[in-house]
Amino acid sequence: MTKHFKTFGVIGAGAWGTAIAQMLAREGQTVHLWALEPEVADAINTARENTLFLKGVPLKPEIRATNRLEDLGTADAIFAVAPAQHTRVTLRALRASLRPGTPVVLCSKGIELATGEFMTQVLKDELPEAVPAVMSGPSFAIDVARGLPTAVTLAMEDAALGTELIQAISTPTFRPYLGTDLLGAEIGGAVKNVLAIACGIALGKGLGRSAHAALIARGYAEMTRLALALGAEAETLTGLSGLGDLVLTCSSETSRNMSLGLALGKGEALGDILAARNAVTEGVATAPVLRRLARARGIEMPISEAVAAVIEGEISVDEAITALLMRPVKAEAVKS
Repeated sequence: MTKHFKTFGVIGAGAWGTAIAQMLAREGQTVHLWALEPEVADAINTARENTLFLKGVPLKPEIRATNRLEDLGTADAIFAVAPAQHTRVTLRALRASLRPGTPVVLCSKGIELATGEFMTQVLKDELPEAVPAVMSGPSFAIDVARGLPTAVTLAMEDAALGTELIQAISTPTFRPYLGTDLLGAEIGGAVKNVLAIACGIALGKGLGRSAHAALIARGYAEMTRLALALGAEAETLTGLSGLGDLVLTCSSETSRNMSLGLALGKGEALGDILAARNAVTEGVATAPVLRRLARARGIEMPISEAVAAVIEGEISVDEAITALLMRPVKAEAVKS
């Protein structure tokens, strides 16, 4: 453990935020976990369990839940895990109490619907004196909370500070790998959620594993096209926050995005699927804004376009599949 990082704040006590708090908590390191819901904070502090979002996982005593965001202001580093569409308001609430130069590690995987901004841009808007970082990669909350082996990308422009932070948070079963391409890490995390919906639809419709694999591969090409067009590094997309997260999210029903696609493929209505959930499915909000971004930049992203059209109710699942299958045959390349 380093001397610099002894206290951590985690914004968001959903499954992922709680899992991150569990990973950070250890002897000598205190974690303040902000929960929107008073009953969640109470359950964590009294029963040592997040009974609403991460049931069945005993939580470490170093985790202290709170409903007051200002309680996180003195932390040595903040992990922002609120859903992407709520990240701005939670960061804004920290403005008066956060110390300048504090690292804020963005863990939400999405694009803000109202502005089209990635989370690093939102952070710059609301907390310009914070040090931005992005943590993203193939990581299910339940695996991290139970201490199962997990590896992620932690991207920060200041490599020395990033290394120090990684030394403070890494464990034998949680391995962050340092990167400096924050935008590339963000793009991988946001786009893979939309592609996971497509993969779920394909399996829900019974199109088979060959179609599923093709969607992952061609979806990866879409992700890479977007990254390169926006100035990110192609190498980032080959790593944990790109290909790694894409493969996991598109291949397991544990993924909220893939399971939503499965339900859509089986004929369930989007409104009914979302109404039955107590957690956010980020790809639903990301798909429309991703489509707008791609069109504005002239980037061809047909799979993401199809998902957005289904989410917006413009076409049916069957019409989306037909449209993709009828696309002209062309050379296999990232630019195609």
